[in-house]
Amino acid sequence: MPIWIPPIIAFFLGSIPFGLLIAKSQGINIREHGSGNIGATNVLRVVGKKFGITCFVLDFIKGLIPALIGISLIQYFGQSLSMTIHALSGLATTLPEDQRATAQTLQLITGLCAILGHNYSPWVGFKGGKGIATSAGVFCAFAPFAIPILILVWCAFFFTTRYVSVASITASAALPLTVLWGSWYHGKIANGTWNKPLFFFSLFIGAMAIWKHRSNIQKLLNGTENRFTPKKKS
Repeated sequence: MPIWIPPIIAFFLGSIPFGLLIAKSQGINIREHGSGNIGATNVLRVVGKKFGITCFVLDFIKGLIPALIGISLIQYFGQSLSMTIHALSGLATTLPEDQRATAQTLQLITGLCAILGHNYSPWVGFKGGKGIATSAGVFCAFAPFAIPILILVWCAFFFTTRYVSVASITASAALPLTVLWGSWYHGKIANGTWNKPLFFFSLFIGAMAIWKHRSNIQKLLNGTENRFTPKKKS
């Protein structure tokens, strides 16, 4: 199987604009309301709670599934198969153990393509959301231990400030630190087996998520950022 197929699959799965489609099902063009973003937060504010939650779950899944596909279809000798989709293992490109870093990098590129598909969807003029839910789905596949920690960080800052943007920016900044801590805690840094590509990937994803929040940062500095006040709609 050509190794470029999983990233392409990931990009197009990630590019599905669920927020736009969910809002349109209610007769709303989400790009003309609220922040104009197609992500779950704006859908929740504009369309309603259940629609926002549905959007978050779907955006999460479209990050999780491509990442799992990448893990399944790009493997290396000695890798644990506990997280792979065994039904697809017959299609996998399997690299020798000494190319572990190459395989890990290709897996991460697949996850990255899912996030890029969401952030720069061709179906909405190469615009999109900020990638928080989709990134969470990707990291649930690559580093599931990090998700509970990041949720705690997100919740702590959200309930303290009531700004979704502040919570998301802080969780994004904490992402590479969490990956690094996890590698240290499990002794992988000490024995030299830690996933270096994953750490650099987390740095890039965290930085990209913060960059996508640059308008929110400016509003926070100006004191014009909206606190979380979801529209109540059944």
